[in-house]
Amino acid sequence: MDDHTRKKKRLDWITLIVSGGLLVLFVIASILNEKLVGQWISESFFFAAKYFGAYWQVLLLVMFVIGLILAFSNYGRVRLGKMEKPENSNFRWIAMILCTLLASGGVFWAAAGPMFHFLTTPPLFTGIEEGTMVASFPAMAQSYLHWGFTAWASLGTLATIVLMYAHYHKGYPLKPRTFLYPMFGKRIFKNSFIGSSADIVSIIATAAGTIGPIGFLGLQVGYGLEAVWGIPNTFITQSLIIIFLAVIASISAATGIERGIQWLSRVNVSLVVVLMFAMLILGPTLFIIDLFIGSEAFYLQNFLTMSLYRVDQAWLGSWTIFFWGWFIGYGPMMAIFISRISRGRTIRELIIAVSIIAPIVSNFWFTVVGGSGIFYEMENPGSVSTALNESGMPATVMAIMNQIPFGIVLAIGFIIVSIIFVATTADSMSYTVAVTLSGTDEPSRLIRVFWALMFGVVAVSLLAIGEETVDMLQNFIVVTAAPVSLLLLPSLWDAPRIAKKMAKEQNIIGKK
Repeated sequence: MDDHTRKKKRLDWITLIVSGGLLVLFVIASILNEKLVGQWISESFFFAAKYFGAYWQVLLLVMFVIGLILAFSNYGRVRLGKMEKPENSNFRWIAMILCTLLASGGVFWAAAGPMFHFLTTPPLFTGIEEGTMVASFPAMAQSYLHWGFTAWASLGTLATIVLMYAHYHKGYPLKPRTFLYPMFGKRIFKNSFIGSSADIVSIIATAAGTIGPIGFLGLQVGYGLEAVWGIPNTFITQSLIIIFLAVIASISAATGIERGIQWLSRVNVSLVVVLMFAMLILGPTLFIIDLFIGSEAFYLQNFLTMSLYRVDQAWLGSWTIFFWGWFIGYGPMMAIFISRISRGRTIRELIIAVSIIAPIVSNFWFTVVGGSGIFYEMENPGSVSTALNESGMPATVMAIMNQIPFGIVLAIGFIIVSIIFVATTADSMSYTVAVTLSGTDEPSRLIRVFWALMFGVVAVSLLAIGEETVDMLQNFIVVTAAPVSLLLLPSLWDAPRIAKKMAKEQNIIGKK
């Protein structure tokens, strides 16, 4: 048995048992006393939002700025992953990046987020009358902030540079604890309490952030199936949807990154492009284009103020801090995933793809979907907002589709895209958990399939307890984001230092 095979088979059983055990414990505790668990998570959520909120806002902003400085300096030419040419084409690579973060949020938040901010103007812009054309620009800009430059920068830029150097150049495991290698040295890999804690909390955060959207998807697609085909939106329907999704994710996991995730991502991005242009052509075309240009200008003009807004704490906890916590919780695992698919890329390509191209694409998608909703709401007040207020986010998408020609076809397209989005996320996150447990970028397929199925089983279990438990688990990622954000902090100075070191090694800058 060669060294690579031994590495591949060596599982971190402590991390597996503790992280898996805590998930099972959460389900059991929810069954025994759902109210008490909900109260504990709610209090922890508010604690994290109150005491870590300002830190998260500064962390993400600084991470984005340092990334840009690296990308557009000489260090941007540094090639990562000990490979001369990229493994994946540009389209495949960006498709995988886009599909992993957007998940169900890319569909349902795209419809509901702008509408929420249009109906109730964000506190920073309270002077603007809500529900008017003028209010549509800050509404879209606020959604851009929550799914834009700084959000994406937290998901695989500076941390990815640190991780790719430590793993591909130094030979250390592809694990969250490796972010701490520049600070602690080799000690972090030797039965380290801090190292194990870093791995465990990252797995739990990822599980919470993945199981939440899976359960949420069951509720949303269930609503969509009832709206389109009249299929009763019951627990059985929702469970079958989740099981179907878990099976897709498992099959994709079993076929490996080179086939499964790549194929799902390409199919989904192609479908999204078709849906986007269909809505653009069939819907209010000129309004959407004007809204995108005007909202991008508004977003860039108010970018710093919006990023560091600290007045209305309750609103921040429900919106900006919630999203920042969600994305930070995903941060370590997304860095692992992006490290795996980005070998042969330069720092400049990495930063531009993740921090600039992906946010602009998602901003335009939000404008097409959410902007259409705003247009129809202004034309006919209540046509979209009534559905949002009475039945939530899934109803918002369907209400918008009802206004557009061939809306039923587009609604079916949205249901398909939502399922593939979340399946891709479940697959990629099961991959990163398996990588964390094995320390190699080629983990056992059995472990990947196990985690993909476990995500689905826990989601069904939580739905069986009650819909509120899905929201509880989703909120829990914000709690876990507190320690995870400390794990990402050293990358602010380690990434530039490593970039400089590699630039010398690759003769990009002179050696002194």
